[in-house]
Amino acid sequence: MRICLGALLLFVLSATNQRIVAQIRSDESKMKKDSIRKEMQRILDNEFKRWYPLSIDTVDGGFFSDINYKWEIEGVQNKMIVTQSRHVWATSNAAQFYGDGDKFLTIARHGVDFLRDKMWDRRYGGFFNLVSKNGDPMNESGRIVKQAYGNAFAIYGLAAYFKASGDSAALNLAKETFHWLEQHSYDSEYGGYSQFISREGNAFLDGYMGVPPKDQNSTIHLLEALTELYRVWPDSLLKERLHSLLVLVRDTITTDKGYMVLFFKRDWTPVSFRQSSEAEREKNYEFDHVSFGHDIETAYLMLDASEALGIKNDFRTLAVAKKMIDHGLTYGWDKGRGGIFDGGYYLPGENKPAIVRRTKEWWSQVEALNSFLMISQLYPNDDHRYFEKFCEQWEYCKQYVIDNEHGGWYWGGIDIVPDNKMSPKSTIWKCDYHTSRGLINCIRRLK
Repeated sequence: MRICLGALLLFVLSATNQRIVAQIRSDESKMKKDSIRKEMQRILDNEFKRWYPLSIDTVDGGFFSDINYKWEIEGVQNKMIVTQSRHVWATSNAAQFYGDGDKFLTIARHGVDFLRDKMWDRRYGGFFNLVSKNGDPMNESGRIVKQAYGNAFAIYGLAAYFKASGDSAALNLAKETFHWLEQHSYDSEYGGYSQFISREGNAFLDGYMGVPPKDQNSTIHLLEALTELYRVWPDSLLKERLHSLLVLVRDTITTDKGYMVLFFKRDWTPVSFRQSSEAEREKNYEFDHVSFGHDIETAYLMLDASEALGIKNDFRTLAVAKKMIDHGLTYGWDKGRGGIFDGGYYLPGENKPAIVRRTKEWWSQVEALNSFLMISQLYPNDDHRYFEKFCEQWEYCKQYVIDNEHGGWYWGGIDIVPDNKMSPKSTIWKCDYHTSRGLINCIRRLK
């Protein structure tokens, strides 16, 4: 009896100690989450103060594109549909997050007016890709060519603005853009969308200027845009296209290893230079490499699309999303300082990618924050310790990517490229879309 009582006492004490340890860890985790949430909120607040009203072009409309590292307007100020639409999306999203509709919606409405009045092609439909500061369409490579990628972001921004404002005119323009893509870009034979379209509306089925006709980047952002539109307009054709894009990204573009092929021929044959010479691989790097940042971002975009579609128990999408994040953490994570490297490559005969671009662009780092925290809540007990990686990634961003002197985010990590301290805060490829979305999503989850 004494032995039994002693064993029972040890069991009770052990169980009690385990509960105490678990409670301590839980309390520490809550404190850590609260601390990071407050830091992110402060940085987000400061970021919006930097961007607006500074970036608003009150003379010609829309938003300035070129802002130097000290937040001074400097440069030619050509305006691209992608950046202009991202500003509309970011301010519309901010209006919903802060609940301060008048402040941010006024800015978003200013951007919508520029999209409608200057960037929409009134003759042939669709949005111009690039216009001058005052809104005149600009030739690229000798002619005006529209892109599915840019029109996708117009849908993204307009749908978010409608969601925040209830302005049906913006929703109607988003619908019109979707139907324009359906008529001029959608490939009814092989599925997906052709990236390049002539001004008159003819798709370049074999690509344009040496660039293949289909790619992961335009496809994932079409997925993103149609997800946003479907949430405010549950149209049956839109649902069909959104679901087909989800399946396409998940089952065709993403490989079994967990990374995405970058470019494709019209019939979705992958474009690869893996068996070519080293010089040829380097020459065609932009068409064929592992983009860890895109893979990690797309894990989030796929799950967001699945949720919008209302797919129950979507274990297939969840498994692929997890695999993409795991691949990025396993092979693209800098084990020394933290952060996600920009590029890898599966060399012939190798079963893991070599790091071929050690730079760490800002958007990859903030998308990693968003996806790491998301997957940590879906798999809290996973061996990859996703929440710890999220915390490490946040420390990396604070030390190497966030400009603590001037505010905003560097172009990339200064641990790799110290000169990024003087990189522009804004270009036609850089604004507050990735950073504000990532911070807002993380703040919401940390609450």
